[in-house]
Amino acid sequence: MSMGKQELWTDRAPVAVGEYSQGLRVGDFVFVSGQIGRDPATGELAEGIEEQTARTLENILAILEAGGATLDDVVKSTVHLKDMSLFQAFNRVYGTYFSPPKPVRTTVGSFLPKALVEIDVIAYSPLNRLTKRDE
Repeated sequence: MSMGKQELWTDRAPVAVGEYSQGLRVGDFVFVSGQIGRDPATGELAEGIEEQTARTLENILAILEAGGATLDDVVKSTVHLKDMSLFQAFNRVYGTYFSPPKPVRTTVGSFLPKALVEIDVIAYSPLNRLTKRDE
């Protein structure tokens, strides 16, 4: 099987608003672009850090699934918080989405124009596992 880039797209996550893909599968890896807590059906941003974190992770899950992966396959996440004072509330929700061993993570304070949180992930999901699932 080719190691080329395969674009991932799902209507269960917000449409990309720039020149980027929602996600890519490259070999055994799935890369998900930075997602925010925007509802894909309404385009509205969820209220509050806990709600935005949950919606963001649901958007990420939808893109991972489009690439044949799950949150259990995530090995690395990068989190941008509008304000680091939101960390504890964010972390409470974030922790409920991942099983041990949890992915490695970098969390930074960032300028985000509207959203309170943005998350991107990298997942390891071997193609041979997908083939075995499909059989």
